[in-house]
Amino acid sequence: MKKSIYGLTIEQLTDFLIENGQKKYRAAQVWDWLYKKRVLSFDEMQNINQETIDVLNENFAIQTLEQNVKQVSQDGTVKFLFKMHDGNLIETVLMKFPYGHSVCVTTQVGCNIGCSFCASGLLRKNRDLDAGEIVGQIMKVQEHLDGKGEDERVSHIVVMGIGEPFDNYTNLMNFLHVVNDQKGLSIGARHITVSTSGLTEKIKDFADEKLQVNLAVSLHAPNNELRSSIMKINKAFPIEKLMDSINYYLEKTNRRITFEYILLRDVNDHVKEAEELGRLLADKRHLSYVNLIPYNPVDEHGQYQRSEPEAIKSFYEALRRKGINGGVRLENGTDIDAACGQLRSKQIKKTKKQPVGE
Repeated sequence: MKKSIYGLTIEQLTDFLIENGQKKYRAAQVWDWLYKKRVLSFDEMQNINQETIDVLNENFAIQTLEQNVKQVSQDGTVKFLFKMHDGNLIETVLMKFPYGHSVCVTTQVGCNIGCSFCASGLLRKNRDLDAGEIVGQIMKVQEHLDGKGEDERVSHIVVMGIGEPFDNYTNLMNFLHVVNDQKGLSIGARHITVSTSGLTEKIKDFADEKLQVNLAVSLHAPNNELRSSIMKINKAFPIEKLMDSINYYLEKTNRRITFEYILLRDVNDHVKEAEELGRLLADKRHLSYVNLIPYNPVDEHGQYQRSEPEAIKSFYEALRRKGINGGVRLENGTDIDAACGQLRSKQIKKTKKQPVGE
């Protein structure tokens, strides 16, 4: 199966064309057809000579994702389930906000991080997505927007879908360079957020990239005992080690970090946890923002429930008293399979239940 050309940065595309006997300037022309005119066939590239078209057709596909399911929420959120060339399924979500259209992309088929509350980890990691498959998600969503004929574009990206982005670091970085390129999709680095569960060395590597891309860290607990009980990754990268890498990131970049904190009823949502979290972040509070996330219940994780509204309010107020900035995340798509990984898990289960021959 040919890989998607979306996986190449402009520099990589230029090098490929030169190595295959084509003119250097062709790369910019191809790039324009892919990301400005958004054609879905190399043969549609009208100002590209046939020899170059043949080289591209021989080595690459354009879009390698196929829409399997599309769910549309009353609030305008759209959740896509895409099938890849090998039959694997991935989720991508389009969210509409006053500031623009944000897309949440997936970086792996399944997840090995093993957070006990998360639908993404219900199915173990099968493989990494290549850069073309990650960019392809943006392009499929943009195709959906183009089809509406309202001149709308993807303006923001959150890398928070299925998988751990920093466990697929090289493909992640290629993806970021492709979507950020000013001659292509031109999605501003400050409009892109990458979320990690806490791969400490990769956080340091990311700091060294000197990008303007935002970083979010899935924390979900203020101490090792509690965090290890709900996130097994904490046993490998405990909070002390995580905070050390975060301090390195802040020193290198001086950029604010968002700490994601899913509120689980009677587990991590008490005022005492909020106060402990405030103490943990006290020395970096000027560059910290805590994103409090109401939990979307998952059938397979019945031990966890959404925190009561009063508990959420009390937690937030306790953080504010400690001088920590934060807020409660606006919810999207609550009338569809809202939790990340839910739609994929349900679809795979449904397929397995189908009798042979259907």
